[in-house]
Amino acid sequence: MQDALSKIRSRVVPIVMPHRRVLAVATQISLIALSNYFAFWLRFDGQIPATYYAVWIQGLPFLLALRALTFLPFRLYQGLWRYSSIHDLQNIVGACVSSSLLLALFRTAAGPDAYPRSIYFVDSLLLVCMLGGVRLGRRLYREIRKTPGQTRVLIYGAGDAGELIVRDMKNNPFYDMEPVGFVDDDRTKVGLRIHGVPVLGTRRDLPDVLRTTKASEVLIAMPAAQPVALRAVVTVLEPFKIPIKTLPNLRDIFDGTVNVSQIRDLSLEDLLPRVPIGLDQASVRSLLCNKSVLITGAGGSIGSELSRQVANMSPSCLVLFERYENSLHDIVNELTAKHPLLPIHGTVGDITDVARVTEVMRLHQPFTVFHAAAHKHVPLMEENPCEAIKNNVRGTRTLAEIAEYFGVAKFILISTDKAVNPVSVMGASKRIAELIVQSRTSVTTDFMAVRFGNVLGSNGSVVPHFLRQIKKGGPVTVTHPDVKRYFMLIPEAVQLVLHAAAMGEPGSIYVLDMGTEFKVLDLARNLIRLCGHVPDVEIPISFIGLRPGEKLSEDLVGEDESAEPSSVDTILRINSRIPSRDRTLVAQRVSMLEKQALRGDIGAVLNGILELVPAYRTDHKSAAFPKRSVSEPLVAQPAVAQLVKSAHA
Repeated sequence: MQDALSKIRSRVVPIVMPHRRVLAVATQISLIALSNYFAFWLRFDGQIPATYYAVWIQGLPFLLALRALTFLPFRLYQGLWRYSSIHDLQNIVGACVSSSLLLALFRTAAGPDAYPRSIYFVDSLLLVCMLGGVRLGRRLYREIRKTPGQTRVLIYGAGDAGELIVRDMKNNPFYDMEPVGFVDDDRTKVGLRIHGVPVLGTRRDLPDVLRTTKASEVLIAMPAAQPVALRAVVTVLEPFKIPIKTLPNLRDIFDGTVNVSQIRDLSLEDLLPRVPIGLDQASVRSLLCNKSVLITGAGGSIGSELSRQVANMSPSCLVLFERYENSLHDIVNELTAKHPLLPIHGTVGDITDVARVTEVMRLHQPFTVFHAAAHKHVPLMEENPCEAIKNNVRGTRTLAEIAEYFGVAKFILISTDKAVNPVSVMGASKRIAELIVQSRTSVTTDFMAVRFGNVLGSNGSVVPHFLRQIKKGGPVTVTHPDVKRYFMLIPEAVQLVLHAAAMGEPGSIYVLDMGTEFKVLDLARNLIRLCGHVPDVEIPISFIGLRPGEKLSEDLVGEDESAEPSSVDTILRINSRIPSRDRTLVAQRVSMLEKQALRGDIGAVLNGILELVPAYRTDHKSAAFPKRSVSEPLVAQPAVAQLVKSAHA
């Protein structure tokens, strides 16, 4: 039957379509005559007297002309009937009432009239029903003709977004989706219907609803939902191997409407707390526009995103400093293609190389330096503490001194929450880097630091590691069931950095108020579920214990620090409760620490870290790292200032 109808339609449509406007006008004029006749028929109980039949015949041409002309300004001849809406019904009512009033006015002005007054009302009502009915009939035919979708969709959220999605699914036959029901947390909606689709229950009823509807997909239609609500839905769906879809977040929907084409897979980012920073574009642009900017570690996760956002601010030139040529090559090619007129300099070099850093500073004279280069992997730095000091401490000190010498206006250090009450060499080395920045007082350069938590999806972060394990079929390894971490997205972390650069005071440390910590175990379970697997059933989770240098939870504010609001609501300024570090004392201890690291004396390095960072706690056994023997005494390194002057000369 369906095939026969399709064949008939394929033959008729090519003939009718070129003349559809004429057919639409003819249909509506026919309905004008028909509704007027039925008005007389109803008025006289099915037996129209001959005198009134003559009145109907005589007045019909004028009625047809008047209504046909009145329909023009209401655009009743232009709409596509299969897309008829409330707006079209309003136009129909307006056209019918207006033409009826004009008809009554003309007939009354012409003198005594035998036209029954009730006809005006009955005729208008019938005509509205007929004109609306043919349009509704077109939509009904479209609904009936539509074959049931192969994808049975259960929609979570019986609000405006859910209504729009169901309407779009029903109105477009090319969508292979069939809405089978709603689930909503508002119990008063249960039992109601939206476009014929029932609201079957609340979140608590979700497992039963899935079994009864045999849904093959769940769509979360709550663009304004908080991550905690989304996580609760994912938790309920854990036992079911069913795809979870969602809509864009409300802040990503510009015109306020949603449709089926916007449906996407639910991602891990949707489940994490998102902190809207509200970046002050004007202040950041004034800092970066037409200025030379240097970014160290430009090939890394933070450095590359920082390069992208800075490039959007139209600097006079962008210097990307990185020692790994492959990652540097990628970001340079990406930005060159996107910003062909922006001078981009891919510079290979090491931040501990005084001569190379001096050469780059002298050549490009940067106005702002973003220092993102660092060793960051905690377990590796526990095994190689001297390398952590060489790169994270010596590199920061070298870069800061050269930046000050060349009059850099802003120097922003990228720090980490692991620098707070550190238990790892990596965290302690970043805390010392913060001390270097805080202790520098300069009339030419504003030194500051930015501290944030784990960056989701960065190189070496837990998410890519979990994804690789899931791809292999598990197990997914978590260090401890109670381990918690702060998480943020790379673009948000970079916005924090730009905020600090725009509003920062010399010697300040800024941190993002990221709310509560997120359990890594929950992160692993959610990631398994979003990959289409059932946690603990298809993909096991095992606990391997905390690694060296790790703790159960991280802090953003140290024991000897306090946080106060800044000019941006979600950013805090860190104040130290201890007296300001003496610049000379910090410099002396840092110098000694660097020498110990260059000698490879791990025991002395650990003791030197403790002198600079009393809050540092470590399980390192210095005896396990014997002092490296050297055949020759360590040659004293010339001061950076001397090297800078000689290179500059």
